[in-house]
Amino acid sequence: MSKDFSPDHLDVKAFAQAGATLTGSDPLSRYTRLAQDAEGPVDGLQVDWSAEGELRAESGGASHLWLHLTVEAGLPLTCQRCLQLDRMPLQVDRSFRFVADEATAEALDDEAEEDLLALSRDFDLRALIEDELLMALPLVPRHEVCPQELPMQSSDADFEQASEEKPNPFAVLQGLRKNGAPD
Repeated sequence: MSKDFSPDHLDVKAFAQAGATLTGSDPLSRYTRLAQDAEGPVDGLQVDWSAEGELRAESGGASHLWLHLTVEAGLPLTCQRCLQLDRMPLQVDRSFRFVADEATAEALDDEAEEDLLALSRDFDLRALIEDELLMALPLVPRHEVCPQELPMQSSDADFEQASEEKPNPFAVLQGLRKNGAPD
């Protein structure tokens, strides 16, 4: 018998034990906190995601519940290099291990290498997707290679003239040295 799983009310234990997979493509506007960070329209933009549950046997015989999440989206942001608005790619590829409750997750968090979450029969997968996308936002959005070549020189004639007329501040020292001042 196949069980249908809902990303809005996911029974994580049943999902992992079944080794189930969920995939979806949601409008970016559904993720309101993420859409608020957009610097342009989000109409027509999608968030594509996939979640896989797994029951992993660890050494010592204990089994742990895992969830692997992959997400791809694009958010309109301004490149801080060329100052052009563009759709910046966001990607998430993470695994989470579920533990009994929040107290256990907090107690194990410092020594665990993996990300820990509290087990729930009513887990909101889309909230996790949005949280992970928010954490994937770049601190300084920029293209790998900007679509336009950037001018790397000043085009202000007054600035150029002022730079040329300004004396070198170390010229006085050079003059002292030439006049026989001791080293």
